[in-house]
Amino acid sequence: MTVHKGLAGVVADTTAVSKVDPETNSLLYRGYPVQELATRCSSEQVARLLWDGELPSAAELERFRAREREGRRLDERVRRTIDDLPLTAHPMDVVRTAVSVLGALDPAAGDASPEAELAKAERLFAALPAVVAHAQRRRLGGQAPPPRDDLDHAANFLWMVTGAEPDAVAVRTFETSLVLYAEHSFNASTFAARVVTSTLSDLHSAVTAAVGALKGPLHGGANEAVWEAFEEIGLGEGSPGRARAWLAAALAGHRKVMGFGHRVYRHGDSRVPTMHAALRELATDRGRPDVLELYDALEAEMTRAKQILPNLDYPAGPAYHLLGLDTDLFTPVFVAARVVGWTAHVVEQRGANSLIRPLSEYDGPPLRHLPA
Repeated sequence: MTVHKGLAGVVADTTAVSKVDPETNSLLYRGYPVQELATRCSSEQVARLLWDGELPSAAELERFRAREREGRRLDERVRRTIDDLPLTAHPMDVVRTAVSVLGALDPAAGDASPEAELAKAERLFAALPAVVAHAQRRRLGGQAPPPRDDLDHAANFLWMVTGAEPDAVAVRTFETSLVLYAEHSFNASTFAARVVTSTLSDLHSAVTAAVGALKGPLHGGANEAVWEAFEEIGLGEGSPGRARAWLAAALAGHRKVMGFGHRVYRHGDSRVPTMHAALRELATDRGRPDVLELYDALEAEMTRAKQILPNLDYPAGPAYHLLGLDTDLFTPVFVAARVVGWTAHVVEQRGANSLIRPLSEYDGPPLRHLPA
């Protein structure tokens, strides 16, 4: 028996949701290169693409946007549950708990038909920005501002979390990140969702499991760690020199440098150029050349020292900081984006289900008996 640690190289199933095309080194959503979608489509359009298999017509998109606006306000019972959690709870704990409560309250909780599952996915997509915003604002001693029907999904998300009117550059940057984070094949959290679904459990249980998987720092949290590293190195004059010294010490201490490398990509993460361009536009607009200077310096040092290229989390972390998000909100925002991909996989798994139950190679003590 060959053991594949971490299931590396194991093809567990087929999927029509997404793939990394080795010929173009490009992530494809239902066949479309993600860099094209991120620059030309809204997060609502991409959600429908991932769920339905095709981009929506103008009429379909408008109907979906109307339903999304209707689902933006949190049920008071969800608010009370969040408020009962300690203020010290990480926002990912808040999100995980809220998803579970939303599942218990969902009017179609017992219906596993494809139509009902997609309706639940829509409701989660609409509600998660309010969950993240409530988790943030209550720690500051206030309430998240009410959702605004005059704003699309990405703009309303920023409004609720920051309480500030988002400008066009902010919305464009944030929308880009939501599209790029929406889906990535059989990553750890998606696979966790599919495993739970394979037992014929419900959609919200699968998403709750996915949130738990994403909370782990080897899967989610890298965008948070990137900005923490920037702060540790120190922004401003002399940051390139400090970046070299910081990286040398990190590598000498066998410290994992987050935001670099990816198991799937061998020639660089195809999402990075699009997010990097968005970060550059935002940092320039905000008058923060220091962020770009440190970004370029650390990337150059990592390439020189280890020949390892950045992944999506590397430009996303600084971008989220410049958008005014608290660092520990970065991964919850990832959840709000990736819920689209998770739920698309839940529906796909249920449509052609087989219980996911791998084998293991036993390496414990041989047969033994209790003493007489």
